[in-house]
Amino acid sequence: ECLSGANLSGANLSGADLSYADLSYADLYGANLSGANLSGADLSGADLRRANLSGADLSGANLRGADLRGANLSGANLYGANLRRADLSGANLSGANLRGANLRGADLSYADLSYADLYGAYLRRADLRRANLSDANLRGADLYGANLSGANLRRADLSGADLRGAH
Repeated sequence: ECLSGANLSGANLSGADLSYADLSYADLYGANLSGANLSGADLSGADLRRANLSGADLSGANLRGADLRGANLSGANLYGANLRRADLSGANLSGANLRGANLRGADLSYADLSYADLYGAYLRRADLRRANLSDANLRGADLYGANLSGANLRRADLSGADLRGAH
């Protein structure tokens, strides 16, 4: 399905099967994508501000440069997803599966990552200022050069994580 650049703002796509769909640069502002299957989908450059993606399957999805400010991704599956340079500031990622996800240079400032699984995630130079990482699994995560100022790391598991140059 090619929905590249489509205007789907405010659309109700709850539970929809959009696996491997081309949604690059689509306008999904405030859309309801809760429980949707977006595995392998191309959402690069998409506007997903304030979108509801709770419980959605975004495994292997391309979200490079996507705008996810204030989006709800609680309990979402983002295993192996490409979120390089994505803007996730203020997003709710509590309990999300981000195992092996590429978050290099992503903006996660003020994001809620409590109880999130970031095992082996690539967070080089990510902005995690004031992020809530309490009870998060960051085992083996690459946090080289990441900005962690003011972040809440209470009870977070950082064993085996690369924190060189992190500040």
